[in-house]
Amino acid sequence: MARKISKNLAKARALVEPRSYVLADAVPLLQKAKYAKFDETVDLTLRLGVDPKHADQMVRGTVVLPHGLGKTKIVAVIASGDKVKDAQAAGAEFFGGEELVEKIQKENWTAFDALIATPDMMKSVGRLGKVLGPKGLMPNPKTGTVTTDVASAVKEIKAGKVEFRTDKTALVHVPVGKLSFDPQKLIDNATTVITSVVKAKPAAAKGKYIKGVTLSSTMGPGIQLDYAAAEAAGKA
Repeated sequence: MARKISKNLAKARALVEPRSYVLADAVPLLQKAKYAKFDETVDLTLRLGVDPKHADQMVRGTVVLPHGLGKTKIVAVIASGDKVKDAQAAGAEFFGGEELVEKIQKENWTAFDALIATPDMMKSVGRLGKVLGPKGLMPNPKTGTVTTDVASAVKEIKAGKVEFRTDKTALVHVPVGKLSFDPQKLIDNATTVITSVVKAKPAAAKGKYIKGVTLSSTMGPGIQLDYAAAEAAGKA
C-alpha cells in the first residue's frame, strides 16, 4: 500500500517540474519549496557508474566545504603526550588517551561528530570497531582522521570538512549546508563536492561515471540536476 504524503510535501513537489535543473536554478527552487519549521539540511546525492563490490571501484574521500555546514562539529581526539594538548588548543571538545578509549568501549559513548586518532593509538582504537563502525566514526588514514597533525585535522573538521563514500547501491550522500544559506553559498558547496567526487573517479571504473545527481532537503522534494553540466563543472 502506497504511503500517503502530506499536503505540504505534495505542494512542495508540485513546484518541481519533471526535468533536470542546473544548480543555479535548483537551489532557489528548493528554498522556495520549504515548509518545515526548522532549518533543514541540504543534501547532494550522486548515483555513480561504479560497482562497490569491487575494492578498486570504491569512491571515497573528504572535502572542506568553502562555506561550512552551518553547524560546528563536535570533535574528539584520542592521542598521547603533547598531541593531547594540541587537540585541546585546536578546539577539540573531547581529548585524551586510553581513558577515552575505555569510555567509548564501556559506555558505548559517541557524543561527538568526528573522531581523530594518532597512529600510535590505533592499536587501542581498533578495539572500538563495534561501537564506532556502525556510526561511521572509525578513524581512517584515507579521510585524514588518523594523523600526527591533530591540530590541522581538528581545524579542518571545524571548518566544514565532510567525508563522502559510495554505499552498497553506488550512491554518495553528502550534506552541503543549511536551507537558510545564501543560495550562492549552497551552489559553491555543492560544486565543490561534485568536483571532489569527479576527481575521485577510480581508474577501474568504466563507462559513464556520474549517472544522476539529486539535490534535496530534510523534508523537501528531490530536484534532479543536470548531471552532464554538473560533471562538466566538476572537471572545470
